[in-house]
Amino acid sequence: MFLPILFGFLLGVGLCLTFGTVFFALIQNSVDNGFRSGMKIVFGVIVGDILFVTAALLGTAFIPKVQGFENIMAAVGVIFLVAMGLVNILKGTPRLAYPKTRFGNFVYYFTTGFFLNALNPVNFVAWVAIVAYIRSHLHYTDAQQYGFMIAALVGVFATESALAYYANRLKRLFTPRVVLIFNRVTGVVFLIGAVNIAYTRLLEPLQKALNW
Repeated sequence: MFLPILFGFLLGVGLCLTFGTVFFALIQNSVDNGFRSGMKIVFGVIVGDILFVTAALLGTAFIPKVQGFENIMAAVGVIFLVAMGLVNILKGTPRLAYPKTRFGNFVYYFTTGFFLNALNPVNFVAWVAIVAYIRSHLHYTDAQQYGFMIAALVGVFATESALAYYANRLKRLFTPRVVLIFNRVTGVVFLIGAVNIAYTRLLEPLQKALNW
């Protein structure tokens, strides 16, 4: 049981270091607004991952079948990422109207992390592929599967918490010019993510349906 837990934890750490949209959003918000704002994003991300892992382990049979649901989610994800990308590129250092109340502040950052994670269909596919691999190739028992995936979630949470902490600790290195460049790079990453989702989840299925 030790090895599945160890491998699961290392997998969770690795998934956080892929330099995707969540990574850049977490670093940016931790630098701009402090460690606590970064942790609120982490909570949003981990809740999304918990839902994905639960669905992957239990199967998706219990999820209602809605025609075109995946395409709708993909379209919403594209719009969300494009909006965030343009804000970062055009404004350089975005200063949105953050809610002043403690609850409103938590909801803002939590939902940012949750939607950045949940609206990217690739994340769910990745968790499903991981579960399929440990079942069919590694032949893990049910207990080992649950241990592996829980350890992976712990790895994700621990790594993203560390990223938020050290990003804020290194805040003094982020001069206005560095922040401007970093935010624009973040914006480009968001737009690339949007293009990738639009192509793989919307354009390709449409072309196949039309026999182009």
